[in-house]
Amino acid sequence: MKNPTVAVLLILLGVYFLLSNLGLITVSIRQIIGVWWPLIPIAVGVSWLLSSRKR
Repeated sequence: MKNPTVAVLLILLGVYFLLSNLGLITVSIRQIIGVWWPLIPIAVGVSWLLSSRKR
């Protein structure tokens, strides 16, 4: 696997659900996405920019 981004996202999602089921965190994904959704297109844009520079 050249780009481990998907693997890291799956690990983080699994850790979130585990901690949520154990009652160690009370933040909902809906709250996180509601506040931090602009970070997603920024990260995608930066990723595209950096990957085009490598070629």
